[in-house]
Amino acid sequence: MLLGLSLENFTLLHVIISLVAIASGLVVMFGMLSSQRMPTLTGIFLLTTILTSVTGLMFPFTELLPSHVLSIISLVLLAVACVALYGRHLAGVWRPVYVVTALVSLYLNVFVGVIQSFLKIPVLHALAPGNPPNATIFAITQGIVLLLFAVAIFSVWRRFRPIPLSA
Repeated sequence: MLLGLSLENFTLLHVIISLVAIASGLVVMFGMLSSQRMPTLTGIFLLTTILTSVTGLMFPFTELLPSHVLSIISLVLLAVACVALYGRHLAGVWRPVYVVTALVSLYLNVFVGVIQSFLKIPVLHALAPGNPPNATIFAITQGIVLLLFAVAIFSVWRRFRPIPLSA
């Protein structure tokens, strides 16, 4: 039992939180390309991405796994993103710091989502069996995701110039 839930229900909760984090994060990322702040959706993205990492660390384990390391890295990045956005209000160097930390956290969530998709979706698992998935199609998929995020992060870095919030 985790948080009073069976392991199956806790896993479902974790997956739902992760999907909300990814969906809201993608909307926020595309909004940032036109310098839209989207404060409510951004808050949802940051909170659910934090919860994704926290709940991911709550699963029973006997040794430190790569997923734990990614969760810890993501939490550090998200802490910096929250300071940049809410503490420093994106002033000066904090704007690009926010862009990179928030969007790399989103990328890490998508990266894990791709891995989990290849592990749990039968059609994808058949294309890349194993744990972790082991096939050219999996490597190509992760490479495409990385390339798309690199382009997106660079584009947001250049374009995201939100109007300051009134004091």
